[in-house]
Amino acid sequence: MNERILLVEDEQALCMTLGDRICCEGYELEFAHDGLTAFRKIAMEAFDLVIVDLMLPLKSGLELCAELRQADITTPILVLTAMSHTIDKIAAFKLGADDYVTKPFDTLELLARIKALLRRSSLKPVTAASASAPRVVRVENAMFDIRRKQVKHNGQIVSLTTREFQLLWYLLERRGTTVSRDELLEQVWGLVPGTMTRTVDMHIATLRQKLGRTSTNTDVIVTVPGRGYQYQP
Repeated sequence: MNERILLVEDEQALCMTLGDRICCEGYELEFAHDGLTAFRKIAMEAFDLVIVDLMLPLKSGLELCAELRQADITTPILVLTAMSHTIDKIAAFKLGADDYVTKPFDTLELLARIKALLRRSSLKPVTAASASAPRVVRVENAMFDIRRKQVKHNGQIVSLTTREFQLLWYLLERRGTTVSRDELLEQVWGLVPGTMTRTVDMHIATLRQKLGRTSTNTDVIVTVPGRGYQYQP
């Protein structure tokens, strides 16, 4: 199975060029264009490496590093930024970064650093405690086991795909609020708003089927005509 890398970068042109180069090396790549989305993705999915810019919308790269380590997420972090001052590098390392590369950068050197971080990470021993300890989050009547990508909803265990898990989590965080298709496409799938696709509707339909109906015989995820979807506990 190919190593999975998350590139956290708000500069679209760099995402395109660097993303193509990383994929050509055989890695599986996903994108996040702000620090908040990146944190949600890393909390929900298993990545082998995170490449993060420091100057990001919503949550800075330094904040992201700090919050990931505070949450006991040990995924290697490679900082890729135009901030070249020593004080910035020291701050990043103190907050949990594993490597630091400044822009402009040499692509071959960056790829070598990526390989080195992945190699070191694969050599780390996995203890029995870390392998078996679930990372569980409870939201009202749903319990999320993030390690197993499993949800216990209304007392019933529901097995979900990674994307279904992300989608349900996103709606649960905003329960009682209508979330548009464009927002879901951007925040859950990482696609440009306005993309013509039925994937959101299809995933919503599957989630409804898996979650079942409430005691009042209504769907827990309702459609708000012309606006989007809403999770109603």
